[in-house]
Amino acid sequence: MSCSASAKGYFSFLENISMELFMSLEECKQYSHELQVFLETPKWGDCRVVVMPDFFLDRIVDLPWQLAEFLGSVGEVIEHRGGSIDGIGQMDQQGGNAINTASALSRLGVLVTPIICTSQYGLELIKYQFKDTTMDFSHVKTLGKASITTALEFRGLDEKINVMLRDIGALADFGPKDLDEKDYTLIEKADYVGLFNWAGTKKHGTALAQTVFERTKQGRGKTYYDTADPNPNTENIAEFMEKVLKTVRIDVLSLNENEAITYAGMLETEFKDQKGQLCFADYALEAARVLSRCFTARIDLHTTTFSASLRGTQEVVVPTFKITPVRATGAGDAWNAGNIVADFNGLSDGSRLMLANAVSACYLLCANGMHPTKAQVASFLKTIA
Repeated sequence: MSCSASAKGYFSFLENISMELFMSLEECKQYSHELQVFLETPKWGDCRVVVMPDFFLDRIVDLPWQLAEFLGSVGEVIEHRGGSIDGIGQMDQQGGNAINTASALSRLGVLVTPIICTSQYGLELIKYQFKDTTMDFSHVKTLGKASITTALEFRGLDEKINVMLRDIGALADFGPKDLDEKDYTLIEKADYVGLFNWAGTKKHGTALAQTVFERTKQGRGKTYYDTADPNPNTENIAEFMEKVLKTVRIDVLSLNENEAITYAGMLETEFKDQKGQLCFADYALEAARVLSRCFTARIDLHTTTFSASLRGTQEVVVPTFKITPVRATGAGDAWNAGNIVADFNGLSDGSRLMLANAVSACYLLCANGMHPTKAQVASFLKTIA
């Protein structure tokens, strides 16, 4: 896999953009050097990560249109009372925030154990997909119907935009009742316990987070939460924030811009009033600031144009790499993997965000959907200056 050709000229790119949000060019170069030294380290520390709870059977549909063009093409087929549209690129792959993060972590050399919910067919597919890794499959739960997603990837102006059509399957009923003492022992021994996709665990997601993170805190590890889009479970968001997000159980809360804006809008009414006054990037960063004021967790925000890390009033903002992506689905999961690896190895905030951005960029540039290795990320970074 090559992931460098579309991302050259990072520092020259930085010289030509507004730096009001970002660190200085000199700081970016400093963090880039720190990151290169880190990537050249022969062996990283042994990091043990548990990820939960979702695995999806994904079909990625690469649509060569913007929305209006798509509606026109589909409308013509419907007018003819059905038919086919040929030439649409499609790919089946493993999906779900937890398993995608596990895949990215494994490619970076991390020891990962998924505690995820799927069907027997899903388990066999996982074993096949990850047959060449050291991943432990003994904690996978086969509980009935698999979760399935069809992701429609549309053309935007300068990006690809995905719309995910989901059948949650047995994941909707997954909760603490499905875990046993072997799972909890594993959780307590992990360096990181990552929980994902709160809305997908529709019935028991809040209870699952409470239970899993309480047991994590009885051990040695950090808790890492990426809730994904909470809006499919809107009626329970307020309770979820009170019982989980506002507590000391979470060490790192990872979000994209839309997720941050959703939570911030429910926390401060004054924040909503700024929507028409700020550009989208500024509005997303202001949302992260609201969360940093209201939550004890470190807030890690990843967007299409920048990443940010906030603790209280302290914040670091790093631009993303200027690339032409060949895919839209799964960028946040790759970002989380890079973020966890950098956090475990004690990188500075700027270098940590830069590594997460690089892992995500490499993944978005890979046509076959493979997550990058350590060597591939290092090669990518060497070609961007």
